[in-house]
Formats: sequence, C-alpha cells, structure tokens
Amino acid sequence: MNRLTAAQVAELAGAQLIGDPAALVGPSVVIDSRRAEAGALFVALPGERVDGHDFAATAVDRGAAAVLVTRALGLDVPQLIVPDALAGLTALAAGLVARARAHGLKVVGITGSSGKTSTKDLLAAVLGASGATVAPAGSFNNEVGVPLTATGVDDGTRYLISEMGARAQGDISTLCAITPPDVGVVINVGHAHLGEFGSVAGIAQAKGELVESLAADGWAVLNGEDPNVAVMASRTKARVASFAVDGPPGSGDLRVWAERIEADPLQRHSFLLCTDAGRAPVGLRVAGAHQVGNALAAAAAGLALGLRLPGIAAALTGRQLPEFVTRLDGVAVGRARPVVSDGLRISRALGDMLADLTLADLAVSRSDRSRGELGWRPPLPSAAEYAEFLANELPDRLAFRIAAAFAGGWTVVGDRRASVRDLVLGVAPRNSTDPWTEPVVTGLGIRPLVEVLADLVRWRSQQDDEPGCE
Repeated sequence: MNRLTAAQVAELAGAQLIGDPAALVGPSVVIDSRRAEAGALFVALPGERVDGHDFAATAVDRGAAAVLVTRALGLDVPQLIVPDALAGLTALAAGLVARARAHGLKVVGITGSSGKTSTKDLLAAVLGASGATVAPAGSFNNEVGVPLTATGVDDGTRYLISEMGARAQGDISTLCAITPPDVGVVINVGHAHLGEFGSVAGIAQAKGELVESLAADGWAVLNGEDPNVAVMASRTKARVASFAVDGPPGSGDLRVWAERIEADPLQRHSFLLCTDAGRAPVGLRVAGAHQVGNALAAAAAGLALGLRLPGIAAALTGRQLPEFVTRLDGVAVGRARPVVSDGLRISRALGDMLADLTLADLAVSRSDRSRGELGWRPPLPSAAEYAEFLANELPDRLAFRIAAAFAGGWTVVGDRRASVRDLVLGVAPRNSTDPWTEPVVTGLGIRPLVEVLADLVRWRSQQDDEPGCE
C-alpha cells in the first residue's frame, strides 16, 4: 500500500486508533512478525496454536510502525483496535483496492480445482511485462491470503491477481467482495474438496460464483473443453473468452487455443498460441502437458485486458515459475542427472492432475520412457467410485508410471507395486538404506511420495558413477 497516516489506515480498517494519528504506516502489511520491516503494519491474527498478539512486540522491535489488534497492548506505536483482526484486515484490503481502482487498477480473479497457482504465476509474468502487478505468494487463496495480497496494491499498481479457493458455497463470493474482479478465470472443475461439496455439481456451483460477480463490461475466461466450466457462460453478464488445448473452442467473444504442440525431453511444451486475430509461438520453460492449458488461460486473460498477442507469447516463453514449494513445476538436469524439485500438490484432485501430469514430469528417464501409458484419464463419475480409485486403482497406476519413468537407466529397488501401494496408503515401513521404504504418515500420502521420488533420485545419483539419463 502507499504510505498512509495511522488515521487513514484506521479509517480504512474501521478501527479505533490509539496513538499518533499522523504517524506514517506502510508500505507493507504482515501477519508474521518475522516478516516485519520498517514502517510495516502488523496484523495480530489468532491462530489454532498461537495468538498474533503474543508476537506484536517482536514485530515492533523489527520495525513495525503500527499494529492492528483486538485489544490494547503496551506498545509505543499506534494501535488500531478492531473487534475482529481478520475482519479489520479484510476491510483494509477492500479499501485499498477501491483506492487503487480509482487510479486504474484492474483485478483478475482465478479459480479452479487445480492449476490455480501455476496459472497465477504465468499470468503474473504476462501482466508484469505490461505494468506493475501484485500477485499472491505461493497459494495465498483463502480468506487470509486474498486480503493480505491485496494490501500490496498502491496508486501505481496496474494489475492485481487474486487466486481464489473455496471450501464451501459462498467462499468465492466473499473473496470477490474484497477484490471485485474485472476478469474472472475458471480453469477447471474437478474432484478437489469433493468431501466438502458433496458432488462435482456442488464444486461447479461454488467456482461459478467468480463469473457471477463480474460486471457486464468484464470478461469471464472459461475452459471451453470442460463442460462444467463452459456452461458457466450462462451464469455471467460479462463477455466470454474461451480457451482450449485441442483446437478452437466452439464459442466465445474471444477464442484462444493451441496448435502444433510439441514437447522436449524435459516435457517442456512449445506451441502456437492462436486466436481468431493471429498466432504467435510460445516455448514454455515449465514442465508438464497441463501447463499448456494454464498458459492458454493466462493468455486469454491478458488479451481480455487489452494486451497484444506477441507480448503475451514472449512473456510466457520467458517465464520460469519461481517457486517449487506447493507443486512440481519442472525438473532440472545437471550433467545429465535428473533432479526432482520437491512439492507436487495433488491433494484430492489426484485423478484430474494425473490425467495431465505424466511421470515424465517427476523424473527424466532414458529414451524408453515412452513404454508407459501416458495421458490416461480415470473415469470418476461418483464419489464412491472415486474413493475406490484412490484406495485401489491409483497405487497400481502410480507404480506402473514410476516403473516406466525409471526404466531407462534407473534401477528401481524393491517391489515397485508393493512399495508404491504402501506409500499411497501411508503405511510404508522405515528403512534408511532403501529410499523406497521411507516412512509415510499422511492422508493420501502424495507429497511424501514425491519426496520419496526425490530421495530416490538423489540416492541413485550417489550410487551410480554413470549419468542416469541422456
């Protein structure tokens, strides 16, 4: 945010001010005392195990110029007193966004069952090439992350990207009230949070709240190949931009698609970015076939905001996603040895993600990697069948893919099928000499599974004198 007086910040947050009203606060707003810096506003949020109020003094010691709290503390800085700290943060964020919109800010909301964060990062590259852009760090997509990200806007910010998740009906509508979108992107509707929503239809209803919030002069960017998303065109007053990987989408005021898709040995895809008005080549620097669709969504959003096609293509080509914390975005190869970046986020969207994410994205093998059956799409028509898939079919599928990926040049130790089944079901025993039997204690066991894959790659590179791949 711009540097404001304590009085101005208190007014935006709906807070009672104790202290010097003329004290300058900003530009940063933090909820973690370790991130406090000179001028920061520290928001004391309550947590499950700790209370932010207990760390307010630490934040001040680190330079915080004011604190937003629910009770007065013995601190020698302005204190903004509110009944609810999260509500105060939300009000502040909404006020800052409203101020920035008066200076030309455009807001893009992104939602979907999977791919939100990768699409957000790609879109940040596209928009950042055109003007000052604020986007969430990692997957800040909930009732805390959205307003916290929004406090980063100032009078010079041209674009704000809000990644929006949901655990219940109404969540996205609430987030849209904080950061009213000019463009709403819906990537897909899958099985993530199926337990919370009860059905895929329930998930689609929640995701569609984003396009319902758009004004008539806005843009709904919809996945034209996902029927649960494409039908959302009937739920919005806005214009519709459709994107599709496999050829032109059937309808839309703006259509974006890919042609001549090719992959290099690291599964980084190049393609022609196509619209009805022109084409431009794109060479992604992130791995995975699913990134093509994410890039198309980002391109469609950029076009909806008036950016030109060549600039969008250039931004997508030059972008390497900065964080590997919440998902696997690629592999790095040094001296022909594969190194798996930790952190594939699949959660309950397992079937959907694996439909697009091959084991080539987890490891680089020799030329016979293709012996695996890639691109399979598990039929998951019901919650019961999906649960059955997670418990029984999935471990075998993963075992098959891992075997295929490591077949060229990698010796997979142990019983592949049994080991992977144990990993997924979370019951693998400990054996420090065998990476396949590292301990896993988790729900679906997917993140630990990727960690085990990374350990296996590191272990194999220590055991072999020869490169593991060509």
